[in-house]
Amino acid sequence: MSTAHTHAPSLPALLQIEQLQVNYGSVQALAGISLTVQRGELVTLLGSNGAGKSTTLRAISRLVNATAGRILWHGADLAAVPAHRTLKRGIGHCPEGRRLLNRQSVAFNLELGAYLRRDREGIAADLERCYGLFPRLAERRQQQAGALSGGEQQMLAIARALMGQPELLMLDEPSLGLAPKLVTDVMTILAELHRSGLTILLVEQNAQAALEIADRGYVLEAGRLHLNGQASDLLRNPQLKAAYLGG
Repeated sequence: MSTAHTHAPSLPALLQIEQLQVNYGSVQALAGISLTVQRGELVTLLGSNGAGKSTTLRAISRLVNATAGRILWHGADLAAVPAHRTLKRGIGHCPEGRRLLNRQSVAFNLELGAYLRRDREGIAADLERCYGLFPRLAERRQQQAGALSGGEQQMLAIARALMGQPELLMLDEPSLGLAPKLVTDVMTILAELHRSGLTILLVEQNAQAALEIADRGYVLEAGRLHLNGQASDLLRNPQLKAAYLGG
């Protein structure tokens, strides 16, 4: 007996940006970009300073308002969602510059990442998971965040974002200012989180490091989408090599 195959409707992308425009006064920071992030992907957003990468993340987090276009989360428009509710929706944002409470302990900063949660046992378990991922933080859990090295502060910023149990983790320039060895360490941790199933949107100037761990990439130039494709293809792309990979 043959059975007809029924196809379930495809789920919408976890995150979908459609023709997004953002202006800062008379300056157009984003000029109609579109991109998608599927559940479980690691997607990187590349470009030079001022290309619009950070603005894209800030628009997704509702820290800046779109002038035009739509940001869809699970297929629903985020336009009416205030910034403080985006984390509740599952969008974690690890900003450029880390934004730690430097006079507070490592442990305090991590617990702050879980401020919206009420599941004490789950918080405790995630705290131990973060200490497992970042052993240096476990050693320094009672030290002030401001006393950590730059690499340790970046690890703390990532771990704090993870404490909110995000469905999507957005990271803004996590390798900025780090020594090459620490860049490798941070990228290795992000690759491990990706393998565990976490969806990641990674903004990076270090195109080589980002593309080596990403599934797909988008390249912004002056607020416009310039290139996109599979990470492996972008690594071989002559335009990208000339502009960002020293090729």
